Amino acid sequence: MMADFKLSSPVFKHNGSIPKKYTCQGEDISPPLKIANIPDKTKSLVLIVDDPDAPVGTWIHWLAWDIDPKITNIEEASTPKGATIGKNSWGKNEYGGPCPPKGEHRYFFKLYALDKTLNINSRKKKSYL
Repeated sequence: MMADFKLSSPVFKHNGSIPKKYTCQGEDISPPLKIANIPDKTKSLVLIVDDPDAPVGTWIHWLAWDIDPKITNIEEASTPKGATIGKNSWGKNEYGGPCPPKGEHRYFFKLYALDKTLNINSRKKKSYL
């Protein structure tokens, strides 16, 4: 039996708080991420980081596609080599750390394994995917 496909970070736990360093109140850099047990036949990965609790609807913090499935580590303050970075909710093609208004917010780091590459340009938003 194959182990579960998994995305994690060495700097925060599942359902834990994201350290200030990775938010707008800190350095606003992307956290390090680890990818494990990528399914066989995966051609590319898609990473979406969002906040479903934003008052204006789901807020996109980071959007990356065509990530090489051989990549198992995304270093702090970096983007996956060769990946296309889409527009976040600030309209920028980069990571934007949590910067919420008052209240509790959840942040979802979602990783998808695809059986193809998307080959779409970086002007696209999550809704296009």
